[in-house]
Amino acid sequence: MENNREEILGWIKAIFIAILIAFLTRTFLLTPIEVDGASMNPTLQDHDRMIVTKIGELKRFDIVVFHANDREDYIKRIIGLPGDHIEYKDDMLFVNGKPYEEPYLEQFKKENPIGPLTDSFKLEDTAVGTMVVPKGHLFVMGDNRRNSKDSRHIGAIPIENVVGTTKVVYWPLKEMKIIKE
Repeated sequence: MENNREEILGWIKAIFIAILIAFLTRTFLLTPIEVDGASMNPTLQDHDRMIVTKIGELKRFDIVVFHANDREDYIKRIIGLPGDHIEYKDDMLFVNGKPYEEPYLEQFKKENPIGPLTDSFKLEDTAVGTMVVPKGHLFVMGDNRRNSKDSRHIGAIPIENVVGTTKVVYWPLKEMKIIKE
């Protein structure tokens, strides 16, 4: 009888510890997310399932998940960091006057050769409305520039709204990959 009680208590402890570890991991380290929509095509596809990492420094061109409002999370790419001036001219990104290549867009540009993928604009002409990305904020855009509701339309994203970064697609299995810049 005593052995059964010890065995049951052992199982209860093991289950409790497993649940606690899963909760802590999901809360502070990793969480799954599903892509909803085409704004990150061709890099990410609708219904791709990904792992979001909640730790680490945010860098230009990272793909981030953030709370867009109380009900929705968006997945976009960081283009501008706090203090950056962003401009697109003739389909080329300029950050603080310096041109930046965006290799993740090359495939999409080849598949859609009619007109620029990214229309020309200056940061101050977008919903951000300022010359530079405000302190504590990010300027984000979807890779599908013609079909993305992003900082051009909704303004700069508070860094505190960022859930984390994502680079790992784990579903569907045949599309499993690690995304590179």
